Amino acid sequence: MQHRGQEAAGIATAGDGELYVRKGGGLVRDVFQHHHMLELKGNVGIGHARYPTAGCDSASAEAQPFYVNAPYGICLAHNGNLTNAAELAEVLTREDRRHLNTSSDSEVLLNVFASELQRVGAARVTPADVFAALNAVYRRCRGGYAVIAMIIGHGCVGLSRSEWHSPAGAGTTRNPKGQEWMLASESVALAALGFRFGVISVPAKRVFIDEAGASAFAAVRTERAPHAVHF
Repeated sequence: MQHRGQEAAGIATAGDGELYVRKGGGLVRDVFQHHHMLELKGNVGIGHARYPTAGCDSASAEAQPFYVNAPYGICLAHNGNLTNAAELAEVLTREDRRHLNTSSDSEVLLNVFASELQRVGAARVTPADVFAALNAVYRRCRGGYAVIAMIIGHGCVGLSRSEWHSPAGAGTTRNPKGQEWMLASESVALAALGFRFGVISVPAKRVFIDEAGASAFAAVRTERAPHAVHF
């Protein structure tokens, strides 16, 4: 759906361990043609429409989702602002030995999550592992933000750090093949596709949905941090 976010758009999907990505500068209708959609294969994916908040002015460089190949392969779509992005970027470069290719705080947040998930060191992560990494992200990354990430071969996670008026939520529907899940920053996106809406991230809850469609939720008590977020 084209709401705000006229700067850039992107979609990343995954299936059978393969990653498929299409993104670029401009409106959704300009970035995605029919043949692009046919190439986005798989049973899980994330999308993002960007409007400038932090980072450089290059629409193509800042188009999301961002991707890192370790651990597991992670794609991330993010909206909001990290107030300590510069401090985190320095730590990621100096201590975690991670390379940042842009000045985007979204790439910083992705690498913080990847770094924390890397500490698990297991061939496959459990929901408990994912929530431990998300809790660490919450501790390290200050500001107001909403995040959806896709861990290749494992599933999708949602995280929101915003106690007031954050609309991020999850919805479900069923088709002949079984249950489908959708995470979105606004309930209208869920309703438009026939998903039953249920709020999962106000205040600051986390959700993990594995590739088989099973879900797990976790929540922590947080301080109030007013910030409206939209993907």
